[in-house]
Amino acid sequence: MTHQATHPLEPLDEHEFRQTAAVLRRDEELGGSWRFAGIELLEPDKTAVRAWRPGDVVPRAAFAVLWNRADNQTWEAVVDLTGDRVVTWTHVPGVTPNFTTDEYHEVDEAMRAHPDVVAALAARGITDLSLVLIEVWTYGKALMPEKYRDRRLGWCDIWYRDTPESNAYAHPVSGLKVVVDMNTLELLELEDDHDHGQPEVNAEYAPGPWTGTLRTDLKPLEITQPEGVSFTLDGTELRWQNWNLRLGFNHREGPVIYQVGYGGRDIAYRMSFAELMVPYRDASFDHYRRTAFDIGEWGLGFMTTSLELGCDCLGEIRYLDAVLHDTRGEPYTIKNAICLHEEDNAVLWKHVDHTNGAEVRRMRRMVVSCHVTVANYEYLVYWRFYQDGNIECEVRATGLMVTTPFGADGAPPSTGTVVDKQTYAPFHQHFLVARLDLDVDGDGNTAYEVDSRALPVSDSNPYGLAVVTDATPIRSESEAARDFNWSTQRSWKVANPNRVNALGTHPAYKLVPSASIPPLMDPGTPQFLRAPIIGHTLWVTRQHDEERWPCGDYPTQSSADDGMSRWIADDESLENTDLVLWYVFGIHHITRVEDWPVMPADTIAFWLKPFGFFDQNPSIDVPPSVKADGEVCRHHPE
Repeated sequence: MTHQATHPLEPLDEHEFRQTAAVLRRDEELGGSWRFAGIELLEPDKTAVRAWRPGDVVPRAAFAVLWNRADNQTWEAVVDLTGDRVVTWTHVPGVTPNFTTDEYHEVDEAMRAHPDVVAALAARGITDLSLVLIEVWTYGKALMPEKYRDRRLGWCDIWYRDTPESNAYAHPVSGLKVVVDMNTLELLELEDDHDHGQPEVNAEYAPGPWTGTLRTDLKPLEITQPEGVSFTLDGTELRWQNWNLRLGFNHREGPVIYQVGYGGRDIAYRMSFAELMVPYRDASFDHYRRTAFDIGEWGLGFMTTSLELGCDCLGEIRYLDAVLHDTRGEPYTIKNAICLHEEDNAVLWKHVDHTNGAEVRRMRRMVVSCHVTVANYEYLVYWRFYQDGNIECEVRATGLMVTTPFGADGAPPSTGTVVDKQTYAPFHQHFLVARLDLDVDGDGNTAYEVDSRALPVSDSNPYGLAVVTDATPIRSESEAARDFNWSTQRSWKVANPNRVNALGTHPAYKLVPSASIPPLMDPGTPQFLRAPIIGHTLWVTRQHDEERWPCGDYPTQSSADDGMSRWIADDESLENTDLVLWYVFGIHHITRVEDWPVMPADTIAFWLKPFGFFDQNPSIDVPPSVKADGEVCRHHPE
């Protein structure tokens, strides 16, 4: 039997993963050909979670997605962990579950041992197969060879190292691709299109030519809290200053932020990332298939890495481990998967009065962070909570760019940047979708699009200075798709029409957009049809527990989305109801020489800011900081 959880939203533990797999094998008589694509907590509905009180019994259930390697069929299951039984067992025809890290390694090993691959590499002068990396990617269905569209199909890049310690992504084998059946590990096609050679590139970042020339003039920077941290962590519940929230984790989203409140008032029920789509904007043989759905096709949780003090996090740190599972349902632990710490962030507020002197308060923020390695790229995710009620979500992209040789006698492609000898990095984009289930003072909310507008010159506005704002309600899902407008400095706010603040206006939280990028893609292209959500900056929908994946539950090998397009087709009302905001932001990566051989972090973010949620500055009560001499930070004029 499973352990007794202390809260309905606690992630599954290792015993519950094992129990889920064991119950399914027992009750459905599953043989050795079955694999688990994903197991996660089946979250109770919001009503049940809100009604829960400490001491209540917590019924536990798991949701699992499996496929049978023998016939490539997909099944979904709900397992009652409290009752130790299968509740539902449902065949889902015509879909392909996410690829897994087990398969990633299995394909690499099998293809490096295949005699046809060995011979093709030997023809290019590559004979030490221990230095070769064969990396599998997923397909969109429209790009799959017709005769293989009923298979679980992967295509593979090939890379090789100079030495066992050198950069795995330094040397792509251009023009050579492997097409593989993921279930049987059968080599279906070995595509040999061209050979642009193996240019000598300066691609090492560590160890490398920089080892003997590292900077020596950087003095230590230490962050200490001699009296300990100011936050408390009780299981997965975090409390800091006036903030309270709960931390979750699953294989697909990675970290999930639940039940966010300030001063006992609700702000958000659930915040996470729902998709990360990366189309490469290069039509060449080496790249035309390269469009990744890193969340739907692989899973941020599965790709989360352990964090280390002094390297990834600095200061007084508390960590949370994450428990996940492999394709056989066996659990494993990612140590230090989530980092929790406080940061100083310069000045919170300040004013110098020439009579009474200066008042200044330093800003502190609570940080919840997680790092994800997606093959060559890293995504560093930071949720930050501020003393003035602001929430910031920042993502940093770093790691190694995909590069490709071009012909020694030809011009470099116009769809990338030359970063080394006879080598270019293709342009590409990173579209992130944040799922924000906001409950501002409760779940009766209305979303507004807010534009600034200059009034015309008139008798009452003779100098044309007057600016007003127009707040337009988003009334139904036929209006769900919204676009950023720089000329009106457009933002969006979620207000509770059932509450008023001390000044008689409705409390709200405002989404402040940034990093809004256009898709630059024909709506009829295969990539866009799989992810039409990238065509707009924001979408607003009625909240439904099952509506979690905007490109569909199964974007792997998809031809069209089965998510957002279907959800908004019924045109539900969005007024005074439970809303979800889907914010699309990202990086339009016009690659740079300075991104090579390893990319400095590219930083993007968005904010959720209180707008009439409080009656005045909520950080007015932050105490003065203490100066080095022990006095408070307050200066009086002489």
